[in-house]
Amino acid sequence: MKSSFLKSGHWPTLLAAFLYFDLSFMVWVVLGPLGVQIARDLGLTAAQKGLMVATPVLAGALLRIIMGIMVDHFKPKLAGAIGQVLVIAALLTAWLVGIHSYNQLLMFGVALGVAGASFAVALPLASRWYPPEHQGAALGIAGAGNSGTVLAALFAPGLALAFGWNNVFGLAVIPLGIVLVAYLLLARDSPDCPPAKPLSDYFKVLRDKDAWWFMFFYSVTFGGFVGLASSLTIYFNDQYGLPPVAAGYFTAACVFAGSLLRPVGGVVADRVGGIKSLSLMYLLAATFLFIVSFGLPQAWMGLALFVLTMLVLGMGNGAVFQLVPQRFRKEIGVMTGLVGMAGGLGGFYLASSLGYSKQFTGSYQSGLLVFAGLAIIALIGLTFVKGRWRTTWGTVNVAMAKV
Repeated sequence: MKSSFLKSGHWPTLLAAFLYFDLSFMVWVVLGPLGVQIARDLGLTAAQKGLMVATPVLAGALLRIIMGIMVDHFKPKLAGAIGQVLVIAALLTAWLVGIHSYNQLLMFGVALGVAGASFAVALPLASRWYPPEHQGAALGIAGAGNSGTVLAALFAPGLALAFGWNNVFGLAVIPLGIVLVAYLLLARDSPDCPPAKPLSDYFKVLRDKDAWWFMFFYSVTFGGFVGLASSLTIYFNDQYGLPPVAAGYFTAACVFAGSLLRPVGGVVADRVGGIKSLSLMYLLAATFLFIVSFGLPQAWMGLALFVLTMLVLGMGNGAVFQLVPQRFRKEIGVMTGLVGMAGGLGGFYLASSLGYSKQFTGSYQSGLLVFAGLAIIALIGLTFVKGRWRTTWGTVNVAMAKV
């Protein structure tokens, strides 16, 4: 018999995972909303702006592997505490010492990647407390912490205007410190944590072709989400001449849609099946990206299309993580790290390709069109594997939730 979601799991841990994830995402993408002011002061080209916002995404993607290993060896709570202390130290250093060159900016971006790696901690921290039939909802709520990107887009440009962009890094330490204390008080490791495995056994999961499929699927949904979240402030400034604060508000609206719908995507996937839900999301995302790539004449038109794009990408994120724990429940720690890494790589590709597209062609169209094509390839791939999935690990007798 299925149990009530509210009576399952451990809500203080779920709340702690959400807060940790939310604030970590806020600082992970903070260079995007600050990008216009930073680029002006350091004299960056379009390609350098793209690489500036893409570097934390790439670093976060790669560090998710290390965090995934730390989760399984040290348990999620300790791994998350270590990550938060490192991010706070990086922000304090940038604030006190200052960032005076493009190279220093990229080094700081690498340090911010530790915040992006929080994904590999927050999700298993919450997931291990909940039964399979509530994985979509639990991971959707924990994963909604990517709404922290909204906070960055809403407040960072205005704070930079008032106090200077370097002081934003110091101000960010205040909420991060509060959340660290709350995290230490609320979070608990599940008694259902699997024992740590030898490092040599970790990447055996990569021999399973389903692991690669999930990594590719998430590189499109989450990659699209975080790539756009990092780039849209610069896009709206370049494409429509919006001032940084207004461009930040436009970006916040887009990111809010994607973040808000992530838990909804998880719940919908629980009810109709992750495969059906994800297939529709890929089709819609490809359609919206194709239309917006033509550079719509009015800023509100571009805003509307990007809101729709982020909305379906956010729901797609929830759908992917409704499926992953059912297929790889015993390996959820390392799989969360691997799938999360792939999502970050997708975001790095999108953010950097938009910068290069602008520099070498004068528009963002080619970057957006290629990513729309990746969404179509993901749809074809999902269609290819769904029959096998539904007749093996996704059958009614094996799966605890609808696949």
